[in-house]
Amino acid sequence: MSQNQTVVDGSTNESQDVAPSNFSDPGIPAHKHRLGDSDPKAARRSETIVVTLFVISMLGTIGLLVAFFALPDDTSVAGVRTQNITLGVALAFALLGIGLGAIHWAKSLMSDTEVAEDRHATESSQEVRAEAVAKIQAGVEDAGVERRGVLKGAMVGALALFPLGLAVPLIGEVGADWNISKFRHTIWRKGVRLATDPTNRPIKASDVTVGSAYHVIPYQDDIDESVRPGTHAWLDEKAKAIVLMVRMDPSEITEADDRKDWSHEGIVAYSKVCTHVGCPVALYERQTHHLLCPCHQSTFDMADGAKVVFGPAKRPLPQLPITVDDEGYLVAQSDFTEPVGPSFWERLK
Repeated sequence: MSQNQTVVDGSTNESQDVAPSNFSDPGIPAHKHRLGDSDPKAARRSETIVVTLFVISMLGTIGLLVAFFALPDDTSVAGVRTQNITLGVALAFALLGIGLGAIHWAKSLMSDTEVAEDRHATESSQEVRAEAVAKIQAGVEDAGVERRGVLKGAMVGALALFPLGLAVPLIGEVGADWNISKFRHTIWRKGVRLATDPTNRPIKASDVTVGSAYHVIPYQDDIDESVRPGTHAWLDEKAKAIVLMVRMDPSEITEADDRKDWSHEGIVAYSKVCTHVGCPVALYERQTHHLLCPCHQSTFDMADGAKVVFGPAKRPLPQLPITVDDEGYLVAQSDFTEPVGPSFWERLK
């Protein structure tokens, strides 16, 4: 068989070089005009909508500034600061107003006529470039940008005001409290009872069974009144003081020599604040005694000093030294012996 023949279904056919077919340029489909292109009233309605959206953005930014300066930061709703809720809602309106306004402007008012331009050499000739500029100018004229002064003013106003919503809170924090020593301590003190979160019920050691896990906070009657629930300070202090307490078989626990008296009959308590970026670690696996952080999967071994066994965290969870009082309630022996949570400047370890 010669080289210029191929076998197809048992028969021989001479192979030929087939030239590619020439397809005609389908061109651009017929332009579908929008209602606003032919109806001035529809165009004005679209312009009004866009202006309204930009005004909403401006009002959102102004509302954010008012909330930042006027609302107290010590009131809360369902545990969330009222000021934070208001700032979030105002910022949402500021962003949505600009975004939706720009989208509606582009879809309803700006020219949507498709223009085809043949490209050959990388650098176009002066005539081609002049033609391109003319087409752009024609598009601008078709969109009526020059005629819509109110529209331009609303857009410029929204864009000019919006950065204040980000800059003012940042500038306002310049004079904030930068005392980092408060990160080194929590409201745990000697004799403060361990209580369930959020019911604030003191916990007796006899009620804690092997394998159980408790989300723990300081018993509110044992701490200073200035940081009790209902105060702004309570939210900050509770965030640092949250603890996960579990009870294991004492034979399964590995304890350093200087920490053998920090637990009570297999009951150990560790900070719930992840040492990676501060997320609450609360997913306890009873069989392995592993504690998982849901944010970035850092895993700590509760049976071995809460050491890191997986994930990006670099330090074990701080342990809260505990014991029992005369009534059998679990109490703290002291505060944590090291700062809780992730690293910060001037931290020694």
